[in-house]
Amino acid sequence: GFKMYTVHHCDFNSTELKDIQYVLSYYYNKIEVTRFDSDVGKFVGYTEYGVKTAEYWNSGAYLTQVKAEKETVCQYNIGLDYSDV
Repeated sequence: GFKMYTVHHCDFNSTELKDIQYVLSYYYNKIEVTRFDSDVGKFVGYTEYGVKTAEYWNSGAYLTQVKAEKETVCQYNIGLDYSDV
């Protein structure tokens, strides 16, 4: 069968928001179709379906939600990791 799944990760050098990169990738059948990169600031599609999906997500509230995840997910959890050191 076919599988769709997401992978997200935070790359960082410090707990400062400006030093954090948040990446959210959507895969279908092992092929990355769409990606949000906080350094780019929007979704980018890598397949025909992904391009259409990225255009739709970039024009709506989902983009705002995903942009906020850099702070709510990454910065929060990185802060927890640093506090345990």
